[in-house]
Amino acid sequence: MVTPLLSLTGIGKEFPNGTVALSDARLTVQPGSVHGLVGANGAGKSTMIKVIAGAHAPTSGVMRWKGEQVVWRTPGAANRAGVATIMQHVPLAPTLTVLENVFLGTPGPWRLPRARRAEFARLLERVGYAIDPDAEVAGLAIGERQMVAILQALATGAELVVMDEPTASLAEGERQVVFDVVRRLSAQGTAFLYVSHFLDEVLSLTDRVTVLRDGTVVEEGATGDYDEDRLVQVIVGRDLLEAERRRAGPVPEDAPVLLSVRGLRSPSGVRDVAFEARAGEVIGLAGLLGSGRSEILHAVYGADPRATGEVLVEGRPVRRNPRAAVAAGMALVPEDRGSQGLVGTFPIWKNISLPDVASLSSGRSLPREPAEHERAERAIADLGIVCPGPDALPTELSGGNAQKVVFGKWLYGGARVFMLDEPTAGVDVGAKADILELVRRFAAGGGSGGGSGSGSGGNVVLVVSSEFEEILAVATRVLVVREGRIVAERAAHETSEEELLMLANGFGEGGANHAA
Repeated sequence: MVTPLLSLTGIGKEFPNGTVALSDARLTVQPGSVHGLVGANGAGKSTMIKVIAGAHAPTSGVMRWKGEQVVWRTPGAANRAGVATIMQHVPLAPTLTVLENVFLGTPGPWRLPRARRAEFARLLERVGYAIDPDAEVAGLAIGERQMVAILQALATGAELVVMDEPTASLAEGERQVVFDVVRRLSAQGTAFLYVSHFLDEVLSLTDRVTVLRDGTVVEEGATGDYDEDRLVQVIVGRDLLEAERRRAGPVPEDAPVLLSVRGLRSPSGVRDVAFEARAGEVIGLAGLLGSGRSEILHAVYGADPRATGEVLVEGRPVRRNPRAAVAAGMALVPEDRGSQGLVGTFPIWKNISLPDVASLSSGRSLPREPAEHERAERAIADLGIVCPGPDALPTELSGGNAQKVVFGKWLYGGARVFMLDEPTAGVDVGAKADILELVRRFAAGGGSGGGSGSGSGGNVVLVVSSEFEEILAVATRVLVVREGRIVAERAAHETSEEELLMLANGFGEGGANHAA
């Protein structure tokens, strides 16, 4: 019987704040194999990777390397043992050359220039790839940087290479290069732990697959025993947000069109996107990591200066910049609320009034602090923001309450089109339910918040979320995004998480690109 290269048994990880990221998790990777690790967002994949890489110490359980029990307390210890981890955002030094990056921090006889170049040539022969050793990394394409990271891993003598979403930002041709290299190195004896949202990749590339759900391994087996339907069902499970799910039917056909998008394109990866949204609609943009869903949102808002195409709000064209978007009644709640949605040094009252400070000022020029405080107190009450008061800083709040402050910025002004990028990222279950209810209120016209849409048939909400269950909890219609395009459209009450996941992976029939 072959001794596993790596085995994890009964692994648990609980963080100081009480979050249980892994519970009795297991994993077995054989020498020379390509092992897939899959699961929904928040399933525990990243935590498991960090345990293997020595970045997180497990709370419980046993890890064995080549049959011997090990405890790696630092990434350096794991690396010296023979584990190399290539994260999604490749941490290369952009101002150094390819050659310098490949051997950065690696001891060995190739410290001498001639020996280093000879070893580099040997590594290129192993992977079957050609790249200029003297090229500066800053000038390389994303796919080339990924190859430099693989070469860097091999230079350390890695016997196991952990790849976290290695193709999320790659074009199809670049993906094939990565696949070919993984297969070639696996045949030479290097093992891979391959973590990806792209199930078609996992099914075609791996030998075995482990499925995580809610921090627990729910299934593991030979990849050949799975097809896309079964793998999706195992990943999803059946107990997801059913209590929160309110199957919203379509809005009336005579509801006015508030938002029209025509021929939207951008070098960021947005390709011929067109759709319309009617008053009262919540439209979910469902896609995998790297699909272009957030890029579409930012292009619609005018935050992408390179985007071309038409965006109309209530039939009027909107100029391509955020200031014009706000004036036209558009609001964007970005994914990174800390750096893009809030000013951490401003108190809550100042953050909430920022987009609409002119209307709260005397002569639209001299801010009136009492009016700003009054609006903040109203938001705290309406949105249930748990805080000491309007003078508190957003940095003092929990993730869910900080997100509510971001929502409060837009709830009382003239916005008719709300764009929400990962609105529940990093919040707990209770806060998530509150935020989903706020999304419904935005669409309905503001509810007790009194947004400008109240009494006018509602607003439009575009929601980007990695969690398809979340989209189905609030959306009236879903646009499936893959490679920067809308590849399918579904009424939310007529689809399922399984179908959306299959469409996002490229399985099944897509709908029309234009969503009317």
